[in-house]
Amino acid sequence: MVFPVETEERVKRRALSVCQDHLRKVMDITRTASQLIDCFVNDDKKSVQKLFEEIRKSEEEVDRARRSVSRELVEIGAILMSREDFLRFTNLTGEIADFCKGIGFRLLEIMERDWNVPSDVKKGISDLSNAVFEAVSKLREMIVALKYGSEKAQGKAREVEVAERTVDDLYRKLELKILSSKLEFPTILLMRDVIQLLEDIADKAEDASDAARILAFTL
Repeated sequence: MVFPVETEERVKRRALSVCQDHLRKVMDITRTASQLIDCFVNDDKKSVQKLFEEIRKSEEEVDRARRSVSRELVEIGAILMSREDFLRFTNLTGEIADFCKGIGFRLLEIMERDWNVPSDVKKGISDLSNAVFEAVSKLREMIVALKYGSEKAQGKAREVEVAERTVDDLYRKLELKILSSKLEFPTILLMRDVIQLLEDIADKAEDASDAARILAFTL
């Protein structure tokens, strides 16, 4: 069966719209996680508790948005040949919300137990967090650029790669700093988990960017 070009273009825009809405919610939760890290650095326990609750609620919104994307793609059906690519993109970005909750949980636990974290390590986490947020922001820009053509989107994808490499460099340096510090062993474990989750967010942003590259050729 052959579908009219107008219909195919319409469903592509429809699929892209729900994916963009999902990514917007992922972006919001990433921003909240970054704010939580800033409050952790400033020893603002009350704000960390408040922001962690916001992250938990936002994660539920991200899950609902992901299910909405799945339903939309099912409704669209076989007319959209690239629906698996849309679904893969949404699943990859959805994992970022899980990582954000994991970060918030661990930092709150450190504060609840009054475990000491040196200022230089806190500074490193803040720098890493900012770099991670930049990577996710570049991913958002790439998805917006999809409507302007493949070449524009490919350029934004390269910016995601550059941002991810910056995260990698900061992560490696901070990991060594944590391991060589005089922190208590439980604190070292949790702090390593936190920075690993931050790096995981940047990795997922790059993976999602790769998935969006494929979409760029089909839109």
